[in-house]
Amino acid sequence: MKSSVATITTGILGGSLLNSFTSCNEKKEDEKVNVLTHDGKLVAIDKSQVANFKPHISEEDVRKGIPGKKFVMVIDLAKCDGCGKCTKACNKMHYLPSNKEWIEVLEMQDSPEMAPYYFPKPCMHCDNPPCTKVCPVDATFKREDGIVAIDNERCIGCRFCMAACPYSVRLFNWTEPVKPNIVETTPPPEHVFQSKKGCVEKCDFCPHMAREGKLPACVTGCPMNAIWFGDANEDAVTCYDGTTTKLSQLLEDGAAYRFLDELGTEPRVYYLPPTNRTYNAKEIKIETNDSEK
Repeated sequence: MKSSVATITTGILGGSLLNSFTSCNEKKEDEKVNVLTHDGKLVAIDKSQVANFKPHISEEDVRKGIPGKKFVMVIDLAKCDGCGKCTKACNKMHYLPSNKEWIEVLEMQDSPEMAPYYFPKPCMHCDNPPCTKVCPVDATFKREDGIVAIDNERCIGCRFCMAACPYSVRLFNWTEPVKPNIVETTPPPEHVFQSKKGCVEKCDFCPHMAREGKLPACVTGCPMNAIWFGDANEDAVTCYDGTTTKLSQLLEDGAAYRFLDELGTEPRVYYLPPTNRTYNAKEIKIETNDSEK
């Protein structure tokens, strides 16, 4: 079955909709569709204009999240070949330098008797996140759609969230980043470019893409179809090639687990074990201490 996850719905469309169109007297009337404006009114507009419309997103919208959604990610370790293209795609999307990684791809080996494997590690977007509990200014917060976000306009750089996170996925900006020539139209937590000197940043599940019904950069950048992303409320996740599958079935059939789940953080990132690999594994060199050799 081919489909796109979290397809954009008319409920996302905003209140400034009517102002973005030219008068009906200036061009031939197109096919009409009904959309819901930001203030809850149903309006008929030209179908050709819907794709070009960018909804108004308020700070309240951003902190609340996308209504009705519960975003989730599944990473299939049997398919990950360690190419790092998920990280490169993430860096390109968020204008990150090559020495900074929101998604770290680790080389893992559970025991000397077992084969090593690759382990991509984004933010886990926990349902019980320790980071939000220690932030004194509510700069890092949990949205209703499952995403844990950071507002760098509020962040004071105390780094309490970094100390509280058991996954070590947060980064601190010690220097002034080189800002690209882009115009940000949404509040800070959904900015494409989030880097700011003296503030913390991390993987954000690309919420600006989710609002447009698109997959995160890491998913579309993974040629191995190792990363799935979707909505737990819809019980559906989608991978790079557009294949959509039932989330619950994927987790059950693949014997999924959550990293450090015993800590009670309730991560929204699931892993499928690296069994029956589907790629020709290149040599993975695991560094060991001299005393262990």
